[in-house]
Amino acid sequence: MARRIALKLSGEAFADPDTGFGIHSETVEKVAAEIAEVSNEGYEIGVIVGGGNIWRGLSSAAEGMDRANADYMGMLATVINAMALRDAIERAGAEARVQTAINIAEVAEPYIRLRAIRHLEKGRVVIFAGGTGNPYFTTDTAAALRAAEIGAAAVLKATQVDGVYDDDPRTNPDATLFQVLTYMEVLEKGLRVMDATAITMCMDNDLPIRVFDITVPGNIMRAVRGEDVGTLVR
Repeated sequence: MARRIALKLSGEAFADPDTGFGIHSETVEKVAAEIAEVSNEGYEIGVIVGGGNIWRGLSSAAEGMDRANADYMGMLATVINAMALRDAIERAGAEARVQTAINIAEVAEPYIRLRAIRHLEKGRVVIFAGGTGNPYFTTDTAAALRAAEIGAAAVLKATQVDGVYDDDPRTNPDATLFQVLTYMEVLEKGLRVMDATAITMCMDNDLPIRVFDITVPGNIMRAVRGEDVGTLVR
C-alpha cells in the first residue's frame, strides 16, 4: 500500500452503538486513536466523513422536504462529525485539519485541493466534510472524488460488517462473503459497496476499494498496510 490513502467513515463510526444515532465520545475516541496511530507511522491519511448518525436520526423532519434542501442539511451534519473527529485526533496526539466543501470560515478551512495535499505532506490528517458541496451526491461519491483529487492509492471504506456479502449477513446467516470483486461485478450484481457513481469514478481512476469492519480494533492500520482484511474491489 502506498503512503497516501483515503478513509471513508460513515456516520456509524460516530454513533452510539445502542441507538445508532448521535455522537458517542468513546466510539469517536477509539476511531481517532487508530487514525492518529496511522498518521504517526508516516502514512498520509485523508478522512471523508458521513453524517447519517445525525441526519438519519432526524429523517422524519425531511418528509416532504425539497431534496436539495435536505441534502444541504445532511452536509452540515458531516461538518459536525468532522469537528468532533478533529478534536479527538488531536487529543490522541496527531495534527488534523477540517476542510469543507461548504464555506464555514469560522470553524473550518474551505476545501482547496493543493492546500489539502500540502497538509498531508506535512503529516496532518485532513478531514473532508460537506460531501462534494452539491446536492444529489452521496458521501461515497465525495470519498471517490477526494481520493482521486489528492492522489490517494486506495479508498478504505469502514463499515460495521466484515466485508461485502451477497446478502445482508445480519438477516441472512447463509450470506456469502466476497474476498475480491471487480468494479463491474459490483455494478452488475447491484452490491451495496458504494453507490454506482462512486464505483464508476474509482474504476475510471484505477482506485482500489477495501471494505472492512471498523469495530475490530486495529483494522484501520491493517487496511492501510494492505493486509487481507474485508473485501477488495479492484
